[in-house]
Amino acid sequence: MTTSRNGRVGRRPGGPDTRGEILKAARDSFADKGFTATSLRAVAREAGVDAALVHHYFDSKDELFIESMALPVDPRQVAARVLDGPPEQLGRRIATVFLGVWESPDGQTRMKALFRSVVTSDEVARIMREGITQMILQPVSQTLDVPDAQLRISLVATQLIGVALARYIIELEPVASADLPTLIDRLAPVLQLHLTG
Repeated sequence: MTTSRNGRVGRRPGGPDTRGEILKAARDSFADKGFTATSLRAVAREAGVDAALVHHYFDSKDELFIESMALPVDPRQVAARVLDGPPEQLGRRIATVFLGVWESPDGQTRMKALFRSVVTSDEVARIMREGITQMILQPVSQTLDVPDAQLRISLVATQLIGVALARYIIELEPVASADLPTLIDRLAPVLQLHLTG
């Protein structure tokens, strides 16, 4: 709450970075509570603005989620980085790129929010599944030149999801505190086995 020049007390009006503050409050809420338990009203309260201002910038909670969960990297660039190199090193590149996104503080906050929201909302899960399949999984599976490429890529995804849950969400030791190069060294051959074994 703030006091305006005319002495009225209330939520502050929109400022130059109000939209950014709303997005940050939304990211934090999605990370802490998941999709279902986050409300536009609560996000407004956390951002210190009137709920009508949140509705001014975002038509729905879905739209707020999609914008606030903007990944630290473009999924199409992720696919390009993963595919840039010899096929026998594909598992290592996937592990390096995926865990690299999680290792930055901003990336970790966004990815935690994404994971929690996916498991609490069928609609968010559908949106993410479709987007990730279209932008990452299909381009990678098309390079494998095997009849069960989609199954292989899906198995890689399950392995990555499991490691992310154990390391960043559940914080299962010693996976949670293992240094990144060691984790990549252990994970890469398993991913490569799914892909080309």
